[in-house]
Amino acid sequence: MESAELKAAVSALRSGGVIACPTEAVWGLSCDPDNDEALAHLMRMKARDPAKGVILVAASIYQFQPWLNQLPLALHAPLAASWPGPNTWLVPDNGRSHGLVRGAHQCVALRVTDHPLMKALCEAFGGPLVSTSANRAGDPPAMSAEEVASIFGDDVAAIAPGALGGNARPSTIRDLVTGNVLRQ
Repeated sequence: MESAELKAAVSALRSGGVIACPTEAVWGLSCDPDNDEALAHLMRMKARDPAKGVILVAASIYQFQPWLNQLPLALHAPLAASWPGPNTWLVPDNGRSHGLVRGAHQCVALRVTDHPLMKALCEAFGGPLVSTSANRAGDPPAMSAEEVASIFGDDVAAIAPGALGGNARPSTIRDLVTGNVLRQ
């Protein structure tokens, strides 16, 4: 992503906007995970049940330290071994997560991305971002910038140009404490 495009996307995020960007497998929507208005707008855009929560993505495990600081050291190993990559972990919430990020769950969904654009966005933003598929609840996810624009129009503050990461499906989701796989 060129510098001007990256700056525009980060500016939109910092202003409370929801942006669209390519991810590892599908086009996604991202926003500041601590911004009440951005999170509420995202839920309205997607017609998503707020009880479901959303995934946070980061450029590195270090960006997740505020979410991991009370996690027993033994539970850090699976995270470090699987990141960066298409592995989302449900980590016990230590009170750091916004209610709309966590939803009705006692865990927060975290992933360190290996997608170059998402990584650059998280680095430029200075921390994790929400990452959820660009679609309305129950519909298939958008697979191009044009589809995103068609579905969401002006509700998206910026569309970051780029290519999908080439993964055939979204990330695997596992519970960190039990090891149970919730999505393969």
